[in-house]
Amino acid sequence: MNAKSNQAVSLGIDIGTSGARASAIDRKGNPVGFATAPFTSPDEMRQPRHWWNRVIEAIERLAHETDVSSIEGVAVDGTSGTVLSLDLAGEPTDKVLMYNDPCPDDEIVDRIAREAPAGSTAVGANSGIARAIYLSRQDGAHSIVHQADWILMKLGCPMRVSDENNALKTGFDLESERWPDWIAAAGMEISKLPKVYRAGEKVAPVEGYLHELGLPDYAWFHAGTTDGCASFLATGASTIGDAVTALGSTIVLKLASHAPINAPEYGIYSHRVGRFWLAGGASNSGGNVVRALIGDDRLDELTKKIDPGRKLDLDFYPLLRPGERFPINDPQYPPRLTPRPADDSDFFQAILEGMTEIERLGYQRLRELGAPALASLRTVGGGARNPVWTTMRARAMGVETLAAKSVEAAVGTAALVLSRLDSANA
Repeated sequence: MNAKSNQAVSLGIDIGTSGARASAIDRKGNPVGFATAPFTSPDEMRQPRHWWNRVIEAIERLAHETDVSSIEGVAVDGTSGTVLSLDLAGEPTDKVLMYNDPCPDDEIVDRIAREAPAGSTAVGANSGIARAIYLSRQDGAHSIVHQADWILMKLGCPMRVSDENNALKTGFDLESERWPDWIAAAGMEISKLPKVYRAGEKVAPVEGYLHELGLPDYAWFHAGTTDGCASFLATGASTIGDAVTALGSTIVLKLASHAPINAPEYGIYSHRVGRFWLAGGASNSGGNVVRALIGDDRLDELTKKIDPGRKLDLDFYPLLRPGERFPINDPQYPPRLTPRPADDSDFFQAILEGMTEIERLGYQRLRELGAPALASLRTVGGGARNPVWTTMRARAMGVETLAAKSVEAAVGTAALVLSRLDSANA
């Protein structure tokens, strides 16, 4: 193995909302190769044949620049909650419900609410299981899989398999590690769902397309993960107490915990990722609020006018409309955006202070529920590029803010595979 220390040993493939990406890393976790294949139109994001076309493009671009003959493991991440139906031959029936598509049938949603245990993450019109039940009833639906599952099959995996992260909101029970009986009672034929493995676990030897591309006989397919979990791993966060805040359209917090933290009353749930649990939640506040109230074209100008050492303390709770998920879970929770300062830079600062407080309260809430104290904080998303906000947040959180090693989910998926390779070789 030492002879391969500077060669690619794991391959991560990400299929997301903008296209496909492929990343190869060496045994030390350093990037060896990276390639991307963007969708050419928004419509492609909803069509499995275009997912596969972009995945092929990304992998072949990577293989053109990188020696893939030493890769030992491969995994795929996809958008959480995206499901599709397959025919008897394992090909899509062209019926897909994306991660943000609500289940079209209210009766299915109501039945799940009656059958699911209290606190289940699979309740609601946006749950994976609601989408799965709906698609399972459509003509030609022989089986139901998640986005990442199908890509793994197309790459050559000989079985219908999923991972516990993608399967969580489809109702998979992490404690018993099986599809629970209540899913059948809610109307899902369990035999139509894939077999579930732990994230990163070995599934089957590589064959098919990837073997033909040049991956060796000793390479294995591994169970993948969601794009959110993969993005956490990509940053370099890897030990208990490491946290990652995603400052995108919304504010998403994830914290590596020694134990699961599940509190639906606060919008909190946990994924299991390797040696730790990933606890967190998502606020409705974030970049969407800034974009609507400030506009993208003035951010640099107004940022330069803010003195982060001078707090305004206007107690803003920046939302565009009533309703919050985390750290307060209240569909009627009102925005607080008054009194509005006359100066636009002060208004922008008050919004950033409000979002910083939401982040602080989020990590405080996790701590109150048994999560570890923050040991480190990394940030991804567009908000991570604002130096003034970074200063404000570091002061409020009371921990050092570290640079993310990578912001690419494909890198995190490759790192997930590497962690399994390392444990197998230990």
